[in-house]
Amino acid sequence: MSPPFRLDVIGFGSSPSAMQTVARQAQQAGFSGLWLTESAQPVFSMCTAAALATDGLATDGLAIGTGIAVAFARSPMVSAQAAWMLADATGGRFTLGLGTQVRAHVERRYSAAFDHPGPRLEEYVAAVRSIFRAFRRQERLRFDGDFYSFSLLPDMWSPGPMDHDDPPIYLAGVSPWMCRMIGEVADGMHVHPLNTAAYLEQVVRPAVAEGEIRAGRRPGQVALACPVMTIVGDSEEELSAQREDVRMRLAFYGSTPGYEVVFDTHGWFGVGERLNQLQRAGDFAGMAAIVTDEMVDAFAVTAPWERLGQALIDRYASVASHVICYSASPQWTSVPATLERWSDVARAVATGSPGLPPV
Repeated sequence: MSPPFRLDVIGFGSSPSAMQTVARQAQQAGFSGLWLTESAQPVFSMCTAAALATDGLATDGLAIGTGIAVAFARSPMVSAQAAWMLADATGGRFTLGLGTQVRAHVERRYSAAFDHPGPRLEEYVAAVRSIFRAFRRQERLRFDGDFYSFSLLPDMWSPGPMDHDDPPIYLAGVSPWMCRMIGEVADGMHVHPLNTAAYLEQVVRPAVAEGEIRAGRRPGQVALACPVMTIVGDSEEELSAQREDVRMRLAFYGSTPGYEVVFDTHGWFGVGERLNQLQRAGDFAGMAAIVTDEMVDAFAVTAPWERLGQALIDRYASVASHVICYSASPQWTSVPATLERWSDVARAVATGSPGLPPV
């Protein structure tokens, strides 16, 4: 039986050596892919560390991707060069995931332009693909857009052709406009960790499909990569502690302006605005109190270890190409014994079976 989706994991590490350890563990546990986020360390450097730590050139090597790299902090040329190098180093198993981030970070942390973020990101993809064609020497580099222009690439400054396909490009989005644009121009979509089954069915999938139709693409051509927060353990005490961690994480994500659409899908109007107000006031306890148990159940998957694989299949089999376990690597880093439990989950999803029988 073929797996219902690819089970991946987000890797968190504070240094290249720590990321290498996480990458080896992810491969050991049987995950298909490892996605690295833009955090305190530059994400392409961390991807390089992960690639060097794993058997990326093997047929069944661990796939690696950025989930996501902040696009506007880098020229499309810089992102294209990094993606090309990593694709070659991993035997074609690298995916370039790009996102806008939010205005405050782009303008104040990176001192980069954020105006017209949707059209700018759309053009960014076109520029990267143009650069890829120039790397292959299929055409001279001539790209002239509203935000980016490229016309110089001497052979000595080009990595040149490689034996693998161009790296797929996934884009992050939340709003219907972004989902439609992703359906038109990207190979895949990085769904935000703040997602529910209803939001995927009612907002994301229809908008992506509309974009695919506009572009004359095959329906379902764009992959959906869905991070999922999990609450898993053997005892009620373990589940309760994780539940409160997830509640606070949901409050943090939900406080970001622009993410209200996910709450609104469920009729939880005004939740995002209230979370933002409390976040500005520094009232973190108040933020957590707004996230109800009903919301936690909608956003996260809760199950005992022996049923987690089936619970993921039940929620995501019909909507996701990749399910990305958001909480797995922090869990096995703090409790090493859970790495084997995650291996059981990965095996259950790979075989399409519910996992181990209850003890």
